Amino acid sequence: MKKKVLILSGGISKERLISLDTGYQVAKELKKNGYKVKISEPDNNLEKNIKIFKPSVIFNALHGQFGEDGYIQSILERFKIPYTHSGVISSSIAMDKEISKKIFIKNKIKTPKYFTYSYEISKPDLIKKIKRKLKFPVVVKPLNEGSSVNVYISDKTNLGKILYKLKSYKKVMIEKFIDGREIQVAIMGDRKLGAIELKPKRKFYDYQAKYDSKSKTKHIIPVELPKFKFNQLMNAAFKAHKIIGCSGVTRSDFKYLNGNFYLLEVNTQPGMTKLSLVPEIALYKGITFINLIEWMLKDASKKK
Repeated sequence: MKKKVLILSGGISKERLISLDTGYQVAKELKKNGYKVKISEPDNNLEKNIKIFKPSVIFNALHGQFGEDGYIQSILERFKIPYTHSGVISSSIAMDKEISKKIFIKNKIKTPKYFTYSYEISKPDLIKKIKRKLKFPVVVKPLNEGSSVNVYISDKTNLGKILYKLKSYKKVMIEKFIDGREIQVAIMGDRKLGAIELKPKRKFYDYQAKYDSKSKTKHIIPVELPKFKFNQLMNAAFKAHKIIGCSGVTRSDFKYLNGNFYLLEVNTQPGMTKLSLVPEIALYKGITFINLIEWMLKDASKKK
């Protein structure tokens, strides 16, 4: 008998629409393959939905804050029902760009140089600090957002405007811009699944490049790299997945420049939409969308 699957989708983050799309597409695939499925928002009705539906596993299709930062995971732990993706601590670490970067550095995984900014110094002093430590252009981004939400490339002239846009965040990260190739790596449990290269028409693989089909980002698979370099890339992604303590599927985002791979971040809940990369990598490796979802459900059940 097929399992009853509760899909958590929507939420209150800036990635709500992506989450709804992920939840819908996962639900559609599971229903087509004989599963009994219910979609639920992570709201005040969640406990009631769980008690009435009695799922054997929960598919976490949430993205962004409260969905992949350990918050919802800590709530799900109370129900003692297996759920997909990473647990409380690993989700929290991966979502916090500053903490995860410190872990990468400690474990000798290359990542772009950075510092955090709390709006405590003047713009002229900040410009001096950037010139001294990083040099322009730089990437300015929130510490706890996913899907490249509110990520900007800044030069000296537009820095003030960008910081004003991000003023609702108490702290932002200012990171050296690596003008290299965009390569994403999927890890599936203990398996180094594969990689894909992206050539966005935009300046970098930002939110619009990820989710707007009109932006026409070119997907290249297999990635053209010498075998030893490809192995180096896969090993770095697998190492990051393990040291953070991730479960299930992750996607690590890299820049490749002058023979060096720079890890930007590890995504503990990569998207499962028509434009998502992990299903595309999996399919290239002969794993269909339903096979991938079923593996994730089985992997979740093994953790309990």
